[in-house]
Amino acid sequence: MPLNDADSPFFHMEWVVAEEVIDRNLHVNNVAYVKWMQDVAVTHSKACIGPDAVRANGYTWVARSHHIEYLKPAVLGDVIDISTWLTSIRRVRCQRKYEFRRLADDQLIARGETDWVFVDAESGRPASIPDSIRTAFPIVPAEGDTSTTK
Repeated sequence: MPLNDADSPFFHMEWVVAEEVIDRNLHVNNVAYVKWMQDVAVTHSKACIGPDAVRANGYTWVARSHHIEYLKPAVLGDVIDISTWLTSIRRVRCQRKYEFRRLADDQLIARGETDWVFVDAESGRPASIPDSIRTAFPIVPAEGDTSTTK
């Protein structure tokens, strides 16, 4: 469920850790984090540009790479706030960051990032991100990054 302030560049969703994402070590399996990253990214994108702005024009986003750093385990029943934001939008790519925070104790349990590539849905080749999409997303530059349009 999205929980967002319209003036904030950070997009939030909450998840309750369900039994199906628990692994044999009794904590959230790493695959669940990747799924949550994709789900929150898609929901954020729809909130910024609408549900059909990309696909209706013959484009899609594909993940070029994911990076996740696990800091603390999440277990069955934990309520997790997942926040996401863009740190850059370039000609054909954007960098998206994520934080996973357990609400009961406000502990940062994981953080991650995805390098997304904008592609022509038919050919699969990278395509320039239209200005209408580029300008719809607020940007929070990464520390030390002074350019968000490379």
